[in-house]
Amino acid sequence: MKIIDFRFRPNTPEIINGIKNSAMFKAACKAIGFDARQAQPLDEIVADLDRRGVERAVITGRDCETTYGSPANNGSVLEFCKAYPEKFIGFWGIDPHKKMAAVHEIVRAVEEHGMKGIAIDPYLAHIPACEARYYPLYTKCAELNLPVFVTMAPPPQVPGAIMDYADPRHVDQVARDFPELTIIMSHGGYPYVNESVYACLRNANVYMDFSEYERAPMADVFVQAMSTIIQDKVVFASAHPFIELKDALDAYASFPLSDEVRRKVMYENASRILGLHRN
Repeated sequence: MKIIDFRFRPNTPEIINGIKNSAMFKAACKAIGFDARQAQPLDEIVADLDRRGVERAVITGRDCETTYGSPANNGSVLEFCKAYPEKFIGFWGIDPHKKMAAVHEIVRAVEEHGMKGIAIDPYLAHIPACEARYYPLYTKCAELNLPVFVTMAPPPQVPGAIMDYADPRHVDQVARDFPELTIIMSHGGYPYVNESVYACLRNANVYMDFSEYERAPMADVFVQAMSTIIQDKVVFASAHPFIELKDALDAYASFPLSDEVRRKVMYENASRILGLHRN
């Protein structure tokens, strides 16, 4: 079966060390045992993707410079996409606090770097997704027909990141204000499980993955909804390297999904969002 992984970051030495030592995730890495993750050369990572049937992988950038002082990691996204343009699809990380500079950056990311979407992290920006500073970014993305990838679940022990910033009800409001904008909620808005499902159900332009929470409490609600009422609105994402790709694939293999639903979730829904097979 062909697979598109909608949240994947190569576990190169630079990436592993960058995550371990970041202002946002240093404490979280210790809490979840991330320090044990092994780094690999990029060619080995791509070969592993091929062996596991992952045809394409979306790499999302992150820019939280205003709130955490860390430089954006978009440069690495660009390097990976240039090295393997047939394997990796880039989404540029955007900091809403940079105001019009952020809007101009979206245009450059598309026109100069070939990015296929943008990525935002409301919980790291310390504002909800429906806050006014995001609206110029959404307007530009709607104009350029760019999907927006929204990280919607704060990991443990991230300084300043509160759960309310990851409430899917904020995305619901954005979806109503921007019906032309494609929105993908990552991590399923956990622990707001029912709210995430309903945001996808009631908004034609909202999708989600529930990476990192496939075996968490309430995951059965995700699986039931994915099997039935939102089977066209869920995309597979591993959240590698926080989660090993093999573990994420094993979790999905254990879900009681029909062949049709499995094809949609593992490949077809993502392909449609990314416009990979448009005539």
